[in-house]
Amino acid sequence: MRQPARTLALLTLLALGVAGAETVTVGLDADPPRLDPALSSAFVDRQVLNQIFDKLVDLDQNLKVIPALAKSWKISNGGLTYTFTLRPGVKFHDGTPLDANAVKYSLERDLTLEGSARKNELSSVKDVKVIDPLTVQINLKQPYGPLLAVLADRSGMIISPKAAQKEGQDFQNNPVGSGPFEFVSRKRQDNITLQANKAYWDGAPKIDKLVYRPFPEGDVRLANLLSGAVQVITPIDPKDISKLDQNPKFDVLNYPGLGFQGIWFNVTRPPFNNKANRQAVAATIDRDAVAKVVFYNTVKPAAGPFPPGTPAYSANIKVPQANLALAKQKLGGKPLTFTILTTPGTVTTQLAQLYQAMFAQAGINAKIQQVEFGTLLDRADKHDFDALILGWSGRPDPDGNIYDFFVTGGSNNQAGYSNKTVDQLLNKARAQTAMPARVATYNVALGQILNDVPYVWVYHPNNLVGMVKGLSGIKPIPDGIIRFKDADLK
Repeated sequence: MRQPARTLALLTLLALGVAGAETVTVGLDADPPRLDPALSSAFVDRQVLNQIFDKLVDLDQNLKVIPALAKSWKISNGGLTYTFTLRPGVKFHDGTPLDANAVKYSLERDLTLEGSARKNELSSVKDVKVIDPLTVQINLKQPYGPLLAVLADRSGMIISPKAAQKEGQDFQNNPVGSGPFEFVSRKRQDNITLQANKAYWDGAPKIDKLVYRPFPEGDVRLANLLSGAVQVITPIDPKDISKLDQNPKFDVLNYPGLGFQGIWFNVTRPPFNNKANRQAVAATIDRDAVAKVVFYNTVKPAAGPFPPGTPAYSANIKVPQANLALAKQKLGGKPLTFTILTTPGTVTTQLAQLYQAMFAQAGINAKIQQVEFGTLLDRADKHDFDALILGWSGRPDPDGNIYDFFVTGGSNNQAGYSNKTVDQLLNKARAQTAMPARVATYNVALGQILNDVPYVWVYHPNNLVGMVKGLSGIKPIPDGIIRFKDADLK
C-alpha cells in the first residue's frame, strides 16, 4: 500500500472541524484491523475493544488485578479451580443479560473459534462450568499462574452470544459488548464511531461520543491535535514531545510500558532458515543509536522481552552491542539480500532506514517494503515475509511477553519457530506459581531463543499520549490502553 500524500491527509483537518465538548476524537497510528476479542492480535485494536467490552477483571495503575465484571473470585483445588462471582444486572448493548452462560460462551468461543488468537492464552483451561446465573467456574488442566492477568485483557472480554451467533464471521464489524461505549459504525481507514452506554452498570460516561481516526503519519496526528480536530493522539512521535510540553494548551503522558519492539525473521524459508544469517543481521544492530537517533532517548535498549521493572526482568541478560566483525564472520563471505516489511509513518520509515544502514555496514543488502498495518499482520500470520518490524504492547504477567511468540504453533509466533526444549521450558514456567522459579525457567528458555534468533529485541518503548488540556480522567496504566469511561472534556 502506498503511503498517502501528506497534503491529502492534512485536508482531514478542514473536513473534521473542531469537536464539541460531548465528543472526543482520538488519533491512532493505524486503523484497528479486527474488532473481535478472539481474533485481535494488534495493540491498536485493544484501544477500541476496551471501550466496547467489559472484562472479568482489570488492572490498576500498579498492575494489580482488580474486579470488573467479576466482583470477586476464589482460587481453590490447588490452583486448578477459579470461581468468579459476577455483578448482577449487567446487560449487553443489545439488551441481553450478561450472565454466567455468556461468560462460558465467550471463553469457549476463544478456545474453539477458527483463527482465535486466544487459544494459547487459555490452553490450560479444562472446562468452564455455570454454577448459577451469577457464578462461573474455570477448571484448569494444571496450575496456570498467568490466568488472572490473561483475563484482564482480550481473553477476559465477554461478548454477546446473541450478536456473535447472528453475525458469525462479521462480528468483528458489528461488535456487541457491555462496556461503557457502544459500537455505532466504522469506515475502514477513516473512522470508528462509538457512543456512550447510558445504562452502563458503573455509571454512564461523561462524554457522549468517542471517535477513532487512523493517521499513520506522526506529523499528521500532531497537526490534527494542534488544530483541535482531535483531542487525543497516541503515540506521539518522540521528536514532538518537547513541542507539546512547551505548549500550555496540551498535556503529555509519558510513562513506562510493558512491551518490546524489534525484528522478526521468517525461519521457514530462505534466507532466514539459516541461523547464521539471522545471527549476522542481529549482530549489526546498535540499540543505543536506535534509542538516540530515532527515539530521542525515550526508549530503553532491550536484551529480551521483559522490560526493566517488570517481574521477569533479569539484569544478568545484557543488552548486546553491535559487532560487525561477528556479523561478517557469520556470513562467511556470502552475500545476503532480503526484504524487510514495515508500515508507513515518519518514525517507522526512519527506523527501517537506520536498520538498513546498519545492515549495510556488514555488506547486508536489505530492501524496505511498506504495507498497511492490517496487511503486515496478515502477512506475518501467513509467514509471507523475509523479515518484518513488529513488536508487542506487553502484558503484566511475563507469560504474555514470551509464550505465544516462541512456543511451537503459537498464534503470535510470526517466525514459524519451533524448539522442543523451549516448548518444555515455557510450559514448565506456566505451571509454576512462584515468580522466582518462573523467572529462572524463563532465563533458561530465553538463552536458547537468543541463540536461535527468531526475533531480535531492540528496544522497550514508553507510552506516549498527547491530549488537550481540558481533558481529564485519564489514568496512566502501564498496559498503554486509554480508558475513556471516566474521561471528561471541558
